[in-house]
Amino acid sequence: MTLRQAVHRAQEALERAGVENPRLDAELLLAWLLGRDRTYVLAHPDDQLSEAQLHRYQQFIHRRSHREPLQYITGVQEFYGRPFRVTPAVLIPRPETEQVVEAVLARITPESRVLDIGCGSGAIAITVQLEKKCRVFATDLSPEAIAVARENALRLTAQVSLAVCNLARCFQNASFDVVVSNPPYVGWEERHQLPPEVREYEPAIALYAGSDGLAFYPSLIEEAARVLKPGGWLVLELGYGKAEPVRALLREQWTAVSIHPDLAGIPRVLCARRV
Repeated sequence: MTLRQAVHRAQEALERAGVENPRLDAELLLAWLLGRDRTYVLAHPDDQLSEAQLHRYQQFIHRRSHREPLQYITGVQEFYGRPFRVTPAVLIPRPETEQVVEAVLARITPESRVLDIGCGSGAIAITVQLEKKCRVFATDLSPEAIAVARENALRLTAQVSLAVCNLARCFQNASFDVVVSNPPYVGWEERHQLPPEVREYEPAIALYAGSDGLAFYPSLIEEAARVLKPGGWLVLELGYGKAEPVRALLREQWTAVSIHPDLAGIPRVLCARRV
């Protein structure tokens, strides 16, 4: 079977399954199988697949037809121009989280100490360390997530100290210049609004925070206030509709509160300075 024929059949299968971008996903999965980029698939439509290659490609398409995220099939998601290993133990890094990274980078120097709470794949922590060469620490409740983050740090040669830890409980008071987090912020009652790729495959511990999606923020803000130095910054990713409820949690310990929209105009990043 040629590449053109394989992609056409895969596209039809993914369309029947309701996948959002069936042609693109079919091409990307074939490119991944071949160890090439998508351009190669487009430029060599008459190349032949071996029986073994076709069988493996059909397995990929079967998984994608069941709405398994493409990134869990390939095991890779690009973030800030770097390939990150992802597994079902970690949330797939989103483009909007790059704005969180930008907010952190604007507030640190190579001498800063940064803590990423709930690091998942390590995308934020590793990117900040590689971009600024500062001292970065990262925590997560999940040992499996920390294992993925450690693998990413080693492969990308990032110097990040990782710990299985609840919030920042393993760190001393006033020990960081920046605390950053992309916490769980989906309300359990909102789960039916999520696409199957998210609802059925991504880790619940990284998605849901009580019935309204706000349950994680109070303890996170309290811990950040404890471990931040005076004048240190808190940088948080926000879920849809969470900006004002989270702002209201910032009491007299905080100043210079600002909220920044993502490219879709949704309030996405909150920054606040510890008094």
